[in-house]
Amino acid sequence: MTLRNMKLCAALGLALAATPVIALVSASAVTAVMVGGAPMYPTKNIVENAINSKDHTTLVAAVKAAGLVNTLEQPGPFTVFAPVNAAFAKLPKGTVETLLKPENKSMLVKVLTYHVVPGRLSAMDLKADVEAGGGRAILKTVEGGTLTVTQVGRRLEIIDAKGDRSMVTIPDVNQSNGVIHVVDTVLLPQ
Repeated sequence: MTLRNMKLCAALGLALAATPVIALVSASAVTAVMVGGAPMYPTKNIVENAINSKDHTTLVAAVKAAGLVNTLEQPGPFTVFAPVNAAFAKLPKGTVETLLKPENKSMLVKVLTYHVVPGRLSAMDLKADVEAGGGRAILKTVEGGTLTVTQVGRRLEIIDAKGDRSMVTIPDVNQSNGVIHVVDTVLLPQ
């Protein structure tokens, strides 16, 4: 083997050895969680991801009707407890339609901002807060009210001001401007 061939083989070996590391780093940097049949990319903001989830069409319509799109596109960070369509369907008949009327915009804003907490709180952060709080963590929402977080088995439970309980069904859906935790019940303020 000539010196030129040895150098070429060595260079090729280094390139091949580095390839899996580069592929691993780039793949993990954009790992997407599937929500509502769509990938939720951590490089996109809350609104950019939510509009692609078929399980969050009611929430997206409500965010648009409330005029909160620009707010949820801001850098944040925000922690959002995002109810699925089935959660809205559990509300008394006509509630969603009533909330979406222009004359009820302030009430809609109040309900939606009750699902948002300032900062980026992962499921691990929430569980640590629950443990530190002796089994409960109290979160202050953007709306101004509070949510209570408890742990049921390995899952997180969110309790609203009325005592209704919502389970986190998909935790840690990371966004460029925060994190979403998908929940199965709409949370209602006082």
